[in-house]
Amino acid sequence: MSFLKIPLLACLAVLALLLAGNALAATTSTKFEASQIVQDANLTLNGAGTRYKAIFKVYDLALYTPRKVGTAEELLALPGPKRLNFVALREVPGTDLGLAFVKGLSANSSPELALKHTVSSTRLVEIFSGRSKLTTGDTFAMEYAPGKGTTFYIAGQPQGAPVGDAEFFNMVLRIWVGPVPADFKLKDALLGQ
Repeated sequence: MSFLKIPLLACLAVLALLLAGNALAATTSTKFEASQIVQDANLTLNGAGTRYKAIFKVYDLALYTPRKVGTAEELLALPGPKRLNFVALREVPGTDLGLAFVKGLSANSSPELALKHTVSSTRLVEIFSGRSKLTTGDTFAMEYAPGKGTTFYIAGQPQGAPVGDAEFFNMVLRIWVGPVPADFKLKDALLGQ
């Protein structure tokens, strides 16, 4: 084998791994519904993907919107209700999940915005910290309804009264579609790319 073929083969192998990684993010082991109803509005599945931490699957996530969007800017400017549906793919301590969400909020929002929405963010942490763990197959969701705020659900049950406003829910969305997303491949999958 010539010395020129070795780098070419290495490049092809790396390309194949990258393409396989993108395919993994764009498919999920969870069959999400094509639509969801929020505040009498029919939301469509914008995209779905799997959150990986290193090589481990953590959860599948689906984003529902009033109409399909392809960029984070379009998503954050889109008025109306929105919903995020999660399915745990492994056991995760509730506190770890809550802290990961807060880390994502902080990484993608200004300190002033984070401070403004401290009460709503604290509620998010309390909900997940109140559970010792989420196990494989557990479901949770975050749903924004204009005029009501964000409701958190675990196993389909609302976890207290809604909190925050559209600005807070956009902060939540930025955890996955912001400049420092939890997972870049998941960001692309949620935006249908």
